[in-house]
Amino acid sequence: MRTRQQFTAALRGCAAMRTCAASAWLAAMPAAAQPAPGIAPLNYFLHAAGPAAAPTMHLGWMLTALAVAVSLLVATLLLVAIARRRPRADPAAVHPDSGGVAWIYIGTGVSSIVLLATLVYVLMTLETVAAPARQPNLTITVTAYDWWWKVTYSDSPDPARNFATANEIHIPVGEPVKIELQSADVIHAFWVPQLAGKTQTIPGQINEQWIEADRPGTYRGQCSQFCGAQHAHMAFEVVAQNAQDFDAWRLAQGQAAQPVSGATAAAGQKLFGERCAGCHTVRGTDALGVQAPDLTHLGSRRLLAAGALANTSANQLDWIQHAQRIKPDSLMPSIALSAADAAALSAYLSTLH
Repeated sequence: MRTRQQFTAALRGCAAMRTCAASAWLAAMPAAAQPAPGIAPLNYFLHAAGPAAAPTMHLGWMLTALAVAVSLLVATLLLVAIARRRPRADPAAVHPDSGGVAWIYIGTGVSSIVLLATLVYVLMTLETVAAPARQPNLTITVTAYDWWWKVTYSDSPDPARNFATANEIHIPVGEPVKIELQSADVIHAFWVPQLAGKTQTIPGQINEQWIEADRPGTYRGQCSQFCGAQHAHMAFEVVAQNAQDFDAWRLAQGQAAQPVSGATAAAGQKLFGERCAGCHTVRGTDALGVQAPDLTHLGSRRLLAAGALANTSANQLDWIQHAQRIKPDSLMPSIALSAADAAALSAYLSTLH
């Protein structure tokens, strides 16, 4: 039997190994898998990128300052009470009132005023972010699935500008955008903290939110309502672009997939139709599945599997063959491929850009 010292040493060794392994994994991660600039945990507390998020950020600062002030006040009063503690007295004796009740009245009055002022500020903030300053010209429908996001652009009278993509929302800078939120299964929550607050997606109901970006950039979004085993791996990105770049992106996304050339890519397309078309769509082909992301322009996306992987050819095949290892309990099955099938499928997927 190990001694306590041996057991503690073993635990420390395991912890060190895990730390080294994590560091090596981060160092080896492809550049495309690294977070986009400006994306970091709790970054939204210091930076807001739109008028729907800035008032909330300022409210967060105020509430934090208030909480810190109250904590410091309580700590100060506690230290003063300890330093000026009363001398020991006979517990059976009755002593005259020393005037301490007045401090209770003062504290209750000040607290009530501060809480009332805070409530007013909160309500003013809610009113400020409830609606954009002008009517949005763009409406995007976002449907939450276990565990990815379907993004549909369908508000244009030009059919060539209407399409569906996945896990990546593009918006024009400086323009309010209306987001219609739906759920295909359970309750999720749509949250882009640097652009807006949280809104639930509820089965059988359409909720609405608006977002607006002040400057170009990539802003991380996340499901913030626990929705199942892969809730933590249900991310998306909002890409804010100037009007010209956004129009070019939307026009390109509305186009169907280009015909493939070459025997290997053609074999990959045939394999895709046999193994993947039941769930996925590739516009311009016979693949018309609706239960999984539209892959017509797969190559244009930065990430795969709702943010789990960088979008590289190697990771595409890794996801196809080991989906249940990468994202256990997702609806994407792990698909066994021979070396020839993997090469053909990879050649075909590389044409979807």
